[in-house]
Amino acid sequence: MAKIMINFKPKDALKTLLSGLPERSQDIIRRRYGLNESDALTLEAIGQSYGITRERVRQIEEATLKLIKKSDAFAGLEHAFEELKTALEDYGGIAHEADFLRHLHEHPVTQNQINFFLVLGDHFTKLKEDDDFHHRWTVNTDLANRVHGAINKLVKELSEDELLAEEELISRLIKKLEADHKDELVRERGKRWLLISKRLGVNPVGEWGLAHSPNIKLRGIRDYAFLVLRRHGSPLHFTEVAKAIENTFKHRANPATCHNELIKDGRFVLVGRGLYALTEWGYSRGVVRDVIRAMIEKHGPLSEQEILDRVLKERYVKENTVLVNLRNSPNFKKDSSGKYTAN
Repeated sequence: MAKIMINFKPKDALKTLLSGLPERSQDIIRRRYGLNESDALTLEAIGQSYGITRERVRQIEEATLKLIKKSDAFAGLEHAFEELKTALEDYGGIAHEADFLRHLHEHPVTQNQINFFLVLGDHFTKLKEDDDFHHRWTVNTDLANRVHGAINKLVKELSEDELLAEEELISRLIKKLEADHKDELVRERGKRWLLISKRLGVNPVGEWGLAHSPNIKLRGIRDYAFLVLRRHGSPLHFTEVAKAIENTFKHRANPATCHNELIKDGRFVLVGRGLYALTEWGYSRGVVRDVIRAMIEKHGPLSEQEILDRVLKERYVKENTVLVNLRNSPNFKKDSSGKYTAN
């Protein structure tokens, strides 16, 4: 993403704004917004240090902001607010608060200072976080409403286990906004719009899905293993899965633990000696006998060769293992046409 720049110096501009204020008002504003240090303080904490109530601190803060906005210093910094307005428009018109501030400057205190200018500026509207979205700023409430609506529709359409490449998710979002998906600027902004959502998330390999999904919010070996196998695209031995987890995610994975976890999870199928595949690839769970029964129930009576061919696509076993299970099991019998049925 192209770096968006601002030319005014937040620290110098801030000094101009606050210089004419009473000392206590200056201190409360600086501490309330973290203008001298990275952590902004609560009304309660500031009140305790002054021996006054949190409500009194809130009143002083509110009165001080009004005083600043009426000052000549504020009027003289219109260029700074215009720069921020242009920066936010270029960023996408609506932006995740922390992401936008990080994009403008890497230092936490400077980020706090820029945020204070957003609070003061008439151009900017802060949309507070809720169950669906993070704190965000906008200079275009109509656009913000459209983006919110498009993201909400996107979330409702995603299934619990669905994972999408970033480009695909951005394309779906842009389509819902009825914008030009071929426009590179729109696509760049599309990724930034996705970041405002609490319902969407991205996993360590860059795939997007529902934020609460175990494929996004990884909680243990099983979730890491799922991503490893999904990326690999074909069955892997559990020792290889464990090794891939450590190499890809820098997460310690004991092979024996990996084996024990995968065999209990319905997303995985043991398809050979220590070999695991994903259920979503079409593999069914169970031993060879169970696989044969499931095939007959699905397709009807099958010849020995048909069963052999189908089972060997699902299980990494010897032909004789399939034939022994088929011929010597009371679970199956031949019909008059020589095909096998299930008892």
